[in-house]
Amino acid sequence: MKQYIKRYAANFDYPLLFTYLALTLFGLVMIYSASMAWSVYRYGWEPNHFFNQQVINLALALPAFVLGAIFPYKHFSKKWVMMSILFVVFSGLILVHFIGYAGGGAQSWIYIGFASIQPSEIAKVGLIFYLSGVFSNKYKKGTINQLNESIIPPVIVLAFALFLVFREPDIGSMGIIALVGLSVMAASGIRFGMFLKLAGIVAAAAAIFIVPFLIFAQDMILTEKRLGRLEAFLNPFVDELGFGMQIVNGYLAIGSGGISGLGLGQSIQKLGYLPEPHTDFIMSIVAEELGILGVLFVIGGLGFIVLKGLSIAMTTKDPLARMLSAGIASMIGIQTFVNLGGLSGLIPLTGVTLPFISYGGTSVILLSLGMGVLMNVSMFHKYEKTKK
Repeated sequence: MKQYIKRYAANFDYPLLFTYLALTLFGLVMIYSASMAWSVYRYGWEPNHFFNQQVINLALALPAFVLGAIFPYKHFSKKWVMMSILFVVFSGLILVHFIGYAGGGAQSWIYIGFASIQPSEIAKVGLIFYLSGVFSNKYKKGTINQLNESIIPPVIVLAFALFLVFREPDIGSMGIIALVGLSVMAASGIRFGMFLKLAGIVAAAAAIFIVPFLIFAQDMILTEKRLGRLEAFLNPFVDELGFGMQIVNGYLAIGSGGISGLGLGQSIQKLGYLPEPHTDFIMSIVAEELGILGVLFVIGGLGFIVLKGLSIAMTTKDPLARMLSAGIASMIGIQTFVNLGGLSGLIPLTGVTLPFISYGGTSVILLSLGMGVLMNVSMFHKYEKTKK
């Protein structure tokens, strides 16, 4: 263990670490600024309520980051680790349908006495670890392109997870999990033709689970809120005091920021005009208070992490490292696109948070765990190159 720590400490990825810390601390500051008025006016709490909660979340997130960074990533290919991951993932996804409570229109939260957890966030990261472990073992055995033996079993696992998330229903998280799963498979080393067939199998398997439920439970999925969000996406100004309110006021916040913004803490839209400004619309407050410069800081930091992960995936010789880094990078990149696409009107709103910036405990803890694993892989990759 001492030799392991000494070896990888010499190859520590400081730029990746500093980017992660800068984003989380920046997010903490923006949560404090964005949530003060909303905390008082909407809930009658102290102005720093959400700030204090996020401090606790980060106190749990940092150990998760350290755990991911020091736990040898090669263990993710061991059967007991993969089975443990699946047990945790599916325990949460199944229990949420029985003891969960609704938040944001979906029954996606479980209260555990002192905090709430979101099983779909655990599934995002856990399925990256599981799929990477499974496909790396198949790659090493030389059976990666065998459909029945190597591809269909993990695809069924992925499809069942998608169905459970859809059943909550959390369409945004379901889409992210599906795309991230396909990203891991694309990095697994299978042939392009087989990957296209694999993507079709994922779609077909998900359809088998989801379409019947969609037919017989339309009222549960196509709720008034979701239909309103779709109409607001098409034209938010038709109902700017109703379902289009969040998008319209987000536009006003972004448009009034200019290059340098109104100044930290000087947002107008957070004073009751923009609902829940500290969650999925926090980038609107960043734009209003810090302008384009603040937006570029966030996008630049997240972009650096994504490009770093993809760079490792394209250059490492280890299939497990390739899939882990590709999966974590794609998760952060896809979630960022979904969040920014929703508030800018490119895609319908999904309620997906902005990585490391938005308020949220389960999200920042699991993202930090993923970042720790990416740090672990990066250190090994750097050591691999130094050894050569």
